[in-house]
Amino acid sequence: MLRKTITLLYIFLLILCTAGCWNRVELNELAISVGQGIDKEDGKYKVSTQIVIPSEVALKAGASSGIPVTLYTGTEETVFEAMREITTVSPRKIYHSHLRILVIGEELAKEGIGKVLDFYARDHEYRTDFFIVIAKESTAENILSMLTTIEKIPANNMLSSLETSEKTWAPTTSVTLHELIRSLVTEGKSPVLTGIEIKGEPSIGDNVQNIEQINPAAYLKYTGIAVFKRDRMLGWLNQEQSRGYNVIMDNVKNTVANVQCPSKGEMNFEVIQSKTKVKGTVENGTPKIEVSIEAEGNIGEVKCAIDLTKPKTIYELEKQTEDSFVKLTQETIKTVQEDFAVDIFGFGDVIHRSDPESWKKLKKDWNEKHFTDLDVNVKADIKIRRLGKIGNSFLPEMKE
Repeated sequence: MLRKTITLLYIFLLILCTAGCWNRVELNELAISVGQGIDKEDGKYKVSTQIVIPSEVALKAGASSGIPVTLYTGTEETVFEAMREITTVSPRKIYHSHLRILVIGEELAKEGIGKVLDFYARDHEYRTDFFIVIAKESTAENILSMLTTIEKIPANNMLSSLETSEKTWAPTTSVTLHELIRSLVTEGKSPVLTGIEIKGEPSIGDNVQNIEQINPAAYLKYTGIAVFKRDRMLGWLNQEQSRGYNVIMDNVKNTVANVQCPSKGEMNFEVIQSKTKVKGTVENGTPKIEVSIEAEGNIGEVKCAIDLTKPKTIYELEKQTEDSFVKLTQETIKTVQEDFAVDIFGFGDVIHRSDPESWKKLKKDWNEKHFTDLDVNVKADIKIRRLGKIGNSFLPEMKE
């Protein structure tokens, strides 16, 4: 019995030793993909993948440096096949687990992105926390071909710019694969994705001389939010409407609002803290939504003759700012209702959670009938906390 136990233990230890690294791949055998793009070309999927060149990225400051990335493409009937076709030009196996951003061409987005998302959600080599954006009036391949300043790796530049813009300006929204799929399968909410475009001359964007200039002739810029119905893109919200969307979705961390002064002129209000609550009710079969915005902030710039030392002035500015926020959100909602007729705000989901029984009757034709005529009441409560380093502006006191 003892001999049998020792033998089994010995076999078990041998199994542990032999199974440790059976599928290992050395780092120098991999091509690390940080950005990928999907387009539709002649009925086929064209996959572009941005690969980091380790020898260029690792160069110390002061050393001569070439382009830090390369772009491989493959075109086939399916995304999976196109991805595998890239191995015919890549000397290394593509490693996908470090993917930071996925760019989808606008034409493909209008056709439908569901099949593309199925591949990325299904393949075990991909994580689900990479961000997805739409190439506005361009192809994903052209976007990924652009070289960028500051960040040597363009995909990292795109990621950092997306996150920074969302945190400090709020015209963009960061959407991961996991979040996008959740929006697609959630009743009463249609998905959105941020757009990215090429400003300037696209043909020189992949030239290293372009980024060696103080003012590059071509560069990438995030611009507006793409509206979807199911998995098909319908159109775009402009920058102001995109900010209005983020206010409603409680996705504003910091932004700047241009506000009319009580008298002639304008002032800027910097939001430093914001909270939006959305409540839904159904009264006699009619759904209603209430949006409550609470925000605190500072005065960032004054271009009018007002006395900031008076509490009455601060109160008037707060009311003007409240009116500005209400107007922004109401106009955004109206635009989406009239131009797209899809509920990107998740108002239907709010009704679903607050009154499940009523939602069963409303959900069938929610977008086409109920959302387009939905009564949305918006109210705002704004508090000004600080005036900046100075009180009243010196502009009215300047001598002739």
